[in-house]
Amino acid sequence: MQIPKPSDAAKALFTSSMPDDPRVVVKPMFGNLGAFVNGNMFAGLFGDRIGVKVLDEAARAELEATEGAGPFGPEGRPMGGYVSVPEAWDRERLAEWVERAFDDVAMLPPKAQKAAKPKR
Repeated sequence: MQIPKPSDAAKALFTSSMPDDPRVVVKPMFGNLGAFVNGNMFAGLFGDRIGVKVLDEAARAELEATEGAGPFGPEGRPMGGYVSVPEAWDRERLAEWVERAFDDVAMLPPKAQKAAKPKR
């Protein structure tokens, strides 16, 4: 599977849409970007598509029904619970949904750290 690379413009839009909160951690993931709170991903960049984790089923249905929204992640293997926002959205509209995703995911328990692999 070929993983698409994001454009510089998509990276800039993604990072500029993050909430102004010290708990937000944006880091590279497979050549793309992921945004995390307490170790849990709440938004991601896959190629030039931005996806948000939507925990509330009614909100997810609302976003999925929006023209231009769709599955997030590799074709045929989308990430569960994530929805790609319409590419036509401006930064403000995008930031609203990123903030919603952040607020929801921030309420989840912190993700447990993986145990270090033993040295051989």
